[in-house]
Formats: sequence, C-alpha cells, structure tokens
Amino acid sequence: MPATPPNRLLILDGHAYAYRAFYAIRSLTSPQGQPTNAIYGFIKMLLKIRGALAPTHAAVIWDGGLAAARMALLPEYKAQRPPMPDDLGPQIDAIRRFLDAAGIASLCHEGVEADDWIGALTARAAAAGFEVIIASSDKDFMQLVAPGIRLLNPNDKTEQLWTDEQVRAKTGVNPAQIVDWLSLVGDAVDNVRGVPGVGPKTAAELLQTFGTIESVYQRLGEVKSERVRGALHASAAVVQRNRQLIRLHDELPAPFDPAALRLGAGDAGRLAALCDEWGFKKLKHELGAEEASQPELLSMN
Repeated sequence: MPATPPNRLLILDGHAYAYRAFYAIRSLTSPQGQPTNAIYGFIKMLLKIRGALAPTHAAVIWDGGLAAARMALLPEYKAQRPPMPDDLGPQIDAIRRFLDAAGIASLCHEGVEADDWIGALTARAAAAGFEVIIASSDKDFMQLVAPGIRLLNPNDKTEQLWTDEQVRAKTGVNPAQIVDWLSLVGDAVDNVRGVPGVGPKTAAELLQTFGTIESVYQRLGEVKSERVRGALHASAAVVQRNRQLIRLHDELPAPFDPAALRLGAGDAGRLAALCDEWGFKKLKHELGAEEASQPELLSMN
C-alpha cells in the first residue's frame, strides 16, 4: 500500500507577502476606485504556493507589534523602517477577509512579532509530526531549518525548498549557527549592527573554526587577524545582545489546533462576492467561485 501523505503545514509571513504584492503590482483598482494591487498579488502568490506545495494545513501570520523585550534591549530596533503606505493598510484588512472566506487561518497576536509566532507554531507543529514549510524571505527563519522544516524563499528564483544544504550555501554555516552568524554580521533590515569589519564571510570562517560564539570568545587569542580580534573584543556586549534580539522566541505558548488550520474548499459565495467587489473576474474563475454567484444555474442541475 502507498504511504499515507504526511500532514504538511504551510506558514506564510503575511506582512512580507502583502508588501511584496503591493510593490510588484501598480495601478490596480476596484470598480469603486479603491486600490486592490496588494490584494490581487497576495491572492495570486498564495494560490501559486498552494498549488505547488499541496499543503494539508495552512496559516498566515501577521505582525502584532514589536516585542517589548527586544525594544528594551535596543530602543532603535526596526526604527528605520518607513511607515506603512496609506494604500496598503486597508488592503491588508481586505486580504484577511479573503482568507476568512477561503477557510485559511489568519493569525495575529497583539505585542507578538510574526517571526516569533511563526517560530512557536513551527515548533508545535513539528513536535506533532507535521512537515512544515515557512514561506518568507526573512533570513531569521534560517535558524529554524531542520529535518521536516523547510523554507520557501520568494527571492530564490529556483523556487526550491531550502534545507540545511541551501542555508550552508547561502551563509557558510549550519542552521544551528545562524543566530551566532547574524549576531556577528548584524541585520541592517532590523537596525541591528554587528561587529565592525566582520562581514558574512569572516563570520562564517570564525564559526567554521570555533563552532559557536562562546567558543570564539573563550579562544579569542587564537583568532589570527589582530584587527578582527580587536573588533570582537570591543563588541563582546553587542554580540551577546544581538543573540537575544535575533533568536526567535519559539517557546511562546502558541496554540496548535490542527483542525483549525486544515485547508478546505472555503465559502464559494463569499469568495464570489469579494471578487465582484474588487473586480477580479479572472480570479473569480480561478477560485471556482463563479457558480456560487449564479444560483439559478445551480438549481437546474
């Protein structure tokens, strides 16, 4: 008998894909003149991913604000990010309406960053025997890669699912070393500075040689470059702080309810109404929602 297909959970980074869709498509509006570019792009990307990966379960995770613990460590954490475009906020609300109609879980928790919630949900699902695929371009998620946990990076044109092999090819280190690697390099996207003069290659070489940051500092005298040795010594407190900033809080008490995350057919009537509202005629057909808007035809069958 063929093996039973595993439960596969797709976790999608909601804000990341909404922003990606917003900037990828321009000048798309509803019949009423409201912007719909992010809505349309988000749905198209979600349908493509769902078709390619055939998940049995799915969840879209949204940011609930910056973590208080990280802000206490670094008040300027993510402070350089521009405010959300005026036309995007209402479209995110609309995307969440679509997800509800499509029967796809849409989760947001006040005061919890999406990255941490994704980490916690991944840990719970993996412990329950689920295969997990995280769809995001955020480099922080490389720390979660493990057997049964893979990444779909939309910036990777090969569209392959990342395992430890792709993480090593990208960074030079294993997934278990990603927190240390980023702590040395820093993360400009999150406004986290690293060790001056220590870039990705140097950080990888240090970790390939010493294994961990703890070992680097215990054996600091063995670092060959005087310049790098001095920079590491001067940045010891910064590196330790960075580790707390970058490590995902996968110990959060994220509820894991497989039944609530299981994918179904959705509500065809609501999907049809939304497509009509937004003027998505072709997408309405792709969603299979056309018949739901023509009850007189259904009654004749």
